[in-house]
Amino acid sequence: MNVEELVRDSLREMAGETQPPSGTLADRVLVLRRRRRTRTVACLAASAATVVAVAVGVPLLDSGGGRDVRPAHVTDGRVVAHPDQSPPRRLISAGGTTLAAYYIQKTVEKSADEAVSVRTYWLLDHKTGKYVKTTKWSYVAVAPGMKTAAVLEQNLPASRIGLLDLTTGEVKRWIPVDHGVGGLAFSRDGRKLVATTYGENPDRRIKMAGSDGWEAPSTSPRTGFYVLDVASGNGSWSKVDSSGFLNARQDFALSDDGRFVWAGNPMGDIGKQFYDLEGAEVPVPASEKYLDWFVDAGKSPSGKLVAGDFAGKKWKTSSWILDAATGKKTEVRGQQLLAWVGEKSLIAWDITPGSNEFHNRLVLVTIGSDKVVPLSGFRKGNDGAAGRWQPVFAQP
Repeated sequence: MNVEELVRDSLREMAGETQPPSGTLADRVLVLRRRRRTRTVACLAASAATVVAVAVGVPLLDSGGGRDVRPAHVTDGRVVAHPDQSPPRRLISAGGTTLAAYYIQKTVEKSADEAVSVRTYWLLDHKTGKYVKTTKWSYVAVAPGMKTAAVLEQNLPASRIGLLDLTTGEVKRWIPVDHGVGGLAFSRDGRKLVATTYGENPDRRIKMAGSDGWEAPSTSPRTGFYVLDVASGNGSWSKVDSSGFLNARQDFALSDDGRFVWAGNPMGDIGKQFYDLEGAEVPVPASEKYLDWFVDAGKSPSGKLVAGDFAGKKWKTSSWILDAATGKKTEVRGQQLLAWVGEKSLIAWDITPGSNEFHNRLVLVTIGSDKVVPLSGFRKGNDGAAGRWQPVFAQP
């Protein structure tokens, strides 16, 4: 059973229910930016063929935050939501963009002065539509189409990259590497994989002078990157100078056209650095001028729009959408934009008006609309609190 079939089955199930469905300075810069971007998402089911909303007993939130609105706002595509679940137990999907996994981090003490931040993942089981816990992997990146994930074993940096079949749950191939890998990201078309290499675990934590808590070091052990062909496993490694002030983990990604590799530079003048595929630094391409490394949604499927940072003008929690060519801004609901759903909608974190900025949930928001559709339940605790889950999305 593929994800599309799971979505259909979930919609039938929901429609048939008679009841509603049940640090360092650099790290602090990142945390503060992310704290300003939180979101809300509502539950709704829709038929893709007819684009008809199915009322499931969960109100949409208008700009006033309290009025019950039906029928629900629907984008072009199906929406499966579980606003009573946090962390999610069952499939969450909107217009083909699917919550493929989520993870929870915890700090594991290794000695009196050293610890490691460890991720535990829950992956979507294609057969059951449920999220299943696994402790095998320290890092998971999901390819577009959600058939394959690139995974790293525990104890970073890893000496090999696994290509996990998400239908069977088995690793179908291992790619050995000479330089230890700590981060992974697929290209937009899923054919390439960029693997960020580190000289030591980028999730290592230490006790800073005058602090009782665990913090990331103020320098990065990053050494460079591989660009690998997923089908063959072939590729090359490029060394990159990561001296200076970076987050300990500062992973690379491929540009949309696959011509460049880039990463954030929190303390740099423009906040990001671009490299050619041989590791030489290049000027920021004009089409990437407005891209922010800390905004997870990035560019829209067409590349014409860019998800931006917190806005907070028209609504208390909102974000900017920028024209990739001109930089013209449009405000959209949601405090932190996470993933595009087609060209006009996005999945985001958001809060309900007047609530704590950390009491957030996944929502579906649409450009030009003040409605939000809850997709998950609310997360508890502040940033870094035990049990706070982080989503991993897969594009169609």
